[in-house]
Amino acid sequence: MLNSLRNKLSGWPSIVVLGVCVFAVSFFGIESYFMSHVDTFVAKVGDHEISQQDFQARVNDLRQQAMQQQGEQFDSSYFEKPEIKRQVLDSMVSQQVLQQANTDLGLVVPNEVVRDSIAAQQSFQVNGQFNPDAYRAILAGQGMTPGMFESRVRSDLAIQLLPEAITASTLVTDADLDRYLKLRFQQRDLRYAVLPRPALTDATVADADIDAYYKSHVADFMTPEQVSVQYLEVDGSKLQVAEQPDEKTLRDQYEKQKQLYVQPEQREVSHILVNVPKNATPEQQKAALDKATRLAAEATPENFAKLAEANSDDLGSKRQGGDLGWLEKGVANAAFDNALFSMNKGEISKPVLSPDEGYHILWLRDARSGSAKPFEEVRSAIAADWQKNERVRLYNEEAGKLADAADKNAGSLEPVAKELNLPLLTEQAFGRTGGQGLAGNAKFITAAFSDDVLAQGNNSALIEVEPTHAVVIHLLKHTAAAPKTLADVRDTVRQRILDERADAQAKKHADELLAELQKGGDFAAIAAQANSQLKTVALERGKPDPTTPQPILVQAFLLPHPADGKPAWATVPMESGSYALVAVDKVTDGDTTKIPTDQRQALRGQMADAMGTGATMEFIEALKKKTKIQIAADRL
Repeated sequence: MLNSLRNKLSGWPSIVVLGVCVFAVSFFGIESYFMSHVDTFVAKVGDHEISQQDFQARVNDLRQQAMQQQGEQFDSSYFEKPEIKRQVLDSMVSQQVLQQANTDLGLVVPNEVVRDSIAAQQSFQVNGQFNPDAYRAILAGQGMTPGMFESRVRSDLAIQLLPEAITASTLVTDADLDRYLKLRFQQRDLRYAVLPRPALTDATVADADIDAYYKSHVADFMTPEQVSVQYLEVDGSKLQVAEQPDEKTLRDQYEKQKQLYVQPEQREVSHILVNVPKNATPEQQKAALDKATRLAAEATPENFAKLAEANSDDLGSKRQGGDLGWLEKGVANAAFDNALFSMNKGEISKPVLSPDEGYHILWLRDARSGSAKPFEEVRSAIAADWQKNERVRLYNEEAGKLADAADKNAGSLEPVAKELNLPLLTEQAFGRTGGQGLAGNAKFITAAFSDDVLAQGNNSALIEVEPTHAVVIHLLKHTAAAPKTLADVRDTVRQRILDERADAQAKKHADELLAELQKGGDFAAIAAQANSQLKTVALERGKPDPTTPQPILVQAFLLPHPADGKPAWATVPMESGSYALVAVDKVTDGDTTKIPTDQRQALRGQMADAMGTGATMEFIEALKKKTKIQIAADRL
């Protein structure tokens, strides 16, 4: 057979086959035959991948915000729940489809809007004014450059462009407003009677009934699965760190990070912007340049503010006479920067073309030369940063040792504890829903019940339960879930049977009385006969009556309008296990003429926002349906 194959592949067929092989290798690269691509994204939206790093950064940001807002009430395990992680990822996917829609529609966030948004953030202000020193210092503390932060702000603003446009185009008519107001202030005349829970006519429960109930509800009477574990931990907050380094270390650190303590060269500037439309025609470009040239020729230091107020297309600064405040290099685009930092104090520029914006006329009002803060002025800040970084370094070092030792001695934590001189700690029995302390941490629980720890008996991998706090765990004892014996739960089962009988009897009694009422029975007489009191109340939607039970309040506004002069009837289960009989006798719409004009307008705005939000969500869902989206839930 091999001989035959060799003969068939000799001559021109072999040349064709060889040619195909050479083409494949040359086109794809021979390494493609030996290397495989491993996807690591948590989601892919079109061609854009949402990486695990980006996802975790978003979760960390949300966790930090929640921690600041909730203080001691903050639950560190909340953001480890799968459903919460999925909500965060869905939000990132929605933002990405909006970003892609912006690109498709040619929507961009102007530089002025980014600048104004940053300047408005209170954390960057001193005495109510944007302070460049505070701006750089805060960003440096977060490990970010101004360019990185501005990119994040631009991205955040970009995802608001379409939702804001949709909301702005949402129309709330007077008819919409009146319909809502009629419903919002609707009144209902109500009668109700809460029936007493009837006494059981048969309180005897046979052993056979108890046995049958237990067997059919055995899942309700289980002792939950539990584990107890040993663990070793590295807690950064407990590590011993020197209060501050020696003088030489501080000075070396100062030299390495000197750029953080440099006051850059700055320019105080005002401008007039003449906008050039996107994809402008030559005629439009010429008209914009002619206007900018005319304004530049007219401008003087004395009239510049008035010219800006009257002519500038920058809505963020025109009301301030074009004032942009103090700028440093890198805040604006390259064309703007080059012109600004080549000017002399008091000079007014010729028109400067800036991409995506238009022509700027610049007035350099003042200038500051760059300077570096001396070592003595920033010494305490360097020492504080050193101590913080040293604690993180020590934590990473000790956590690495723990991970390596636990992996090397996979079957036990005892040799690891001896090697690293760490106390071997114990977390007492807890179930899959968690317990107290570390047993309440989602990562800790997941590791304890993982196959590697629970079934294989290995040490867990390093678990970072909180930033700079990591543990490794090992199973100490596992108790499988098991049904409680009938003897242990006999009284509970008997009471359940009696409760269900009483529930059924109460429902049957209420239904019988309701049938009498629907046939025209007298409500007061029927209520009295049932040892209940008939009550009458007038309710307004949104204004709970404290004397009326909550289940009745809810049902009162769910019942249909009375028809043909007859009440709308219902039975309502009460929290006590009894039932109430309810009648809606009259429904009166809210009087829209009593609503002041200013309240109507405020409500119109709120309705527009709500309707705009709904329309935006529908728009996002439509975008998602037209976009190829892949979710890797196992990587969250």
